[in-house]
Amino acid sequence: MAWNVFKFCTALRALGSIMIVFVLAIIGVTYYSVVIAHYGPSLFLGGFDTVFSVVVLVLFHSLLVMVMWCYSSAVVTDPGGVPPDWRPLTDEEKGDADPLVGSGYGNAELDSKHLVMAGDYMSQDIRFCHKCKQFKPPRTHHCSVCRRCILKMDHHCVWVVNCVGALNYKYFLLFLFYTFLETTLVCLLLLRVFMEFFNDGEIDETPGTLAATFITFVLNLAFALSILGFLIMHIALVGANTTTIEAYEKKTSPKWRYDLGWKKNFQRVFGLKKKFWFIPAYSEEDLKRMTALQGFKYPTRPDWELPQKH
Repeated sequence: MAWNVFKFCTALRALGSIMIVFVLAIIGVTYYSVVIAHYGPSLFLGGFDTVFSVVVLVLFHSLLVMVMWCYSSAVVTDPGGVPPDWRPLTDEEKGDADPLVGSGYGNAELDSKHLVMAGDYMSQDIRFCHKCKQFKPPRTHHCSVCRRCILKMDHHCVWVVNCVGALNYKYFLLFLFYTFLETTLVCLLLLRVFMEFFNDGEIDETPGTLAATFITFVLNLAFALSILGFLIMHIALVGANTTTIEAYEKKTSPKWRYDLGWKKNFQRVFGLKKKFWFIPAYSEEDLKRMTALQGFKYPTRPDWELPQKH
């Protein structure tokens, strides 16, 4: 009998709350090791040690603020859901200019409850979620953990206890970016102390400080290396204007209808205003102009041709 992996969705929901506590615990032990145990006391040594400690602490706290800002934004921001009464436009309503109908919807079999509406869409390929009992916009997928359809869903992340979708994907990417910078900085700052563990000489620190430093270095090194891999993967996804789920679904397709070129693909996620690129926020102009942030309309490449049906 085959296992149903979705039975573990309840466990994933419970795990999410634990992961937030785990993240805060890592931040706490890292703060103790870097600020309280090492570079905070160095502020009072005078000379170069004081100047270097000031630079280190300013950089460390600046990155920490960005990590917490991006992390909290990814956690609390709704990734985007489908309104209960949403439906695709009929041929008469959409006209000839709407690029969303066609292969962007895929095929669907409607249940008896929605057959009454099917006549309006017989000339279209549409997508329908049998779990939510409603139509799905393009690029929308059902999350079994959140128990709803998510607009432009990338994946469900237990670290942020949330789905990563159309409205919080930028915040998630910035969280990865600043976390990689912070963990790399921590590893560099604690490398000298960590290397002393393997020397024969006596280390002038308390056992508690030594243990915290060792744990901090190992955890931050592990996160830096793993996050680097995620960053490289997501940079490639942003460059192709695709998601993790879509990359798997279209791996046999040579062309992707939403690939508008690297620059426009980047702007579809980070916005048009450069001063907002590295903070978890969008300008008012971007919120009004970028239809992708609403999760219902996505421009397609001009040379895209709908596949022929047989």
